[in-house]
Amino acid sequence: MKTLDKYLIKNFLVPFFASFLIVMFVLVMQLLWLVFDDIAGKGIEVAIIFKFLWYTCLLVTAQALPISVLLSSIMTMGNLGENYELAAIKSSGVSFYRFLRPLIITAGIISFISFLMINYTFPYASLKQKNLLLNIKKTQPTLALVEGSFNDEIPGYSIKFAKKYGEEKNLLKDVIIIDTKGVKEDQTVITAKKGKITTEEGSKYMTLILEDGYYFEDHTADKKKKEDRLRMPASMAKFDKYTVNIDISDLTSSDLEEEKYKHHYTMKNLGQLQNSSDSLKISYDKYLDIKLQSMENSIDTRSLSDTLKPKEKELNSDILENFELDSQITIINQAKNNVTNKIKNIKSYKDYYKKRRKDLNNHDYQYHLILTSSFSCLLLFFVGASLGSIIRKGGFGLPMIVAIIIYVTYHFTNTFGKNLAEESSLTAFLGGWLGTLIMLPLAIIFTISASKDMGFIKFGVILLPFKKLFNRLKKRDE
Repeated sequence: MKTLDKYLIKNFLVPFFASFLIVMFVLVMQLLWLVFDDIAGKGIEVAIIFKFLWYTCLLVTAQALPISVLLSSIMTMGNLGENYELAAIKSSGVSFYRFLRPLIITAGIISFISFLMINYTFPYASLKQKNLLLNIKKTQPTLALVEGSFNDEIPGYSIKFAKKYGEEKNLLKDVIIIDTKGVKEDQTVITAKKGKITTEEGSKYMTLILEDGYYFEDHTADKKKKEDRLRMPASMAKFDKYTVNIDISDLTSSDLEEEKYKHHYTMKNLGQLQNSSDSLKISYDKYLDIKLQSMENSIDTRSLSDTLKPKEKELNSDILENFELDSQITIINQAKNNVTNKIKNIKSYKDYYKKRRKDLNNHDYQYHLILTSSFSCLLLFFVGASLGSIIRKGGFGLPMIVAIIIYVTYHFTNTFGKNLAEESSLTAFLGGWLGTLIMLPLAIIFTISASKDMGFIKFGVILLPFKKLFNRLKKRDE
């Protein structure tokens, strides 16, 4: 290895490790601040807290590496340009791309390390950290329930509510409970406008007192004969008050490191995500087919046609005119009841449809995120190295500002793509690669500009056509 290569790698690695430690500290403190209320004052051992911090460090490493590469590349090239070392190297006949070769190799190694971290270490850390945090929350079960999304941590139930309020945070608003235990999985749905959680100290049960809601149960999956399914495909009842007792003995385990939550998409590597995605697609399609069959069976009109006879043999194009007045009223009332019940049924399952679809989309998105996160180190290196040679400023001043602007743009674009992919507005591929697809042209343009010493953006060149157009319009007016 030539002396120049060693010199460049040394100048790159020193700010890289410094940036990495700073970014790691900021990200860990950010995550710790978000969960501080959940772990503070719970009588947790210091060793458990340090384990939580260790798992958090492993989680944010994959995010800290691209930021550190971007910042260190801008600082390295900026320092060389500011001290005229870059100009001296180029004047000696070394091209820009040959000059970057050792740094490209170094960034490539970091990208490979990033891939190993996010594909193997990140799932392990996510498994450990999420279970540890969940077990801490479960010392008070009401804290384990999060508003605005389905909570699957309680065995046998999936619970969602719009808001949790009250002094003890045990009052719920717009509650949806789906029974997921046993052979009747996903067949029973309970909705209520209000709810209250009560748990006595030492009891193994958590009681949910629901008010003003509906109880819906789908019977089609239980009955093998089509006649039985047609006779009673589903049942629904309205209640003013309903009590649900949930066994939480498994939640109140004293072992804080117990691992029961193992199926989150962030806990899986590429191979596991691929297998889970295939299984979820089959399960999701089957689930939709069952619900469609249930709806078709529940609106079957053959039982109605057996009891109501037309008054004339020749049928009128206006269907109701073929029946007597009493029969017309019966038909209208039954149609109205069917539509009302189906609308309530769809509303009950609407959020659960979205939950299952979102879970499938998240698995597909995470698969592409693992690839893009490792590739982002190399991509952001080219952006940072070219910008550093253009702005020719070192230190933590201007390079830090430029790096933050670039990474915030990249991160915002990725977050935007993730949200669109979750809601099926974009495919998981486009959602996962959206930030990369936007940043890649910038990396190419900046690298070409730096290699040709074209400088930064020349606003005079950009505004020149508009100035000419304005001058022509001005002459015409005169």
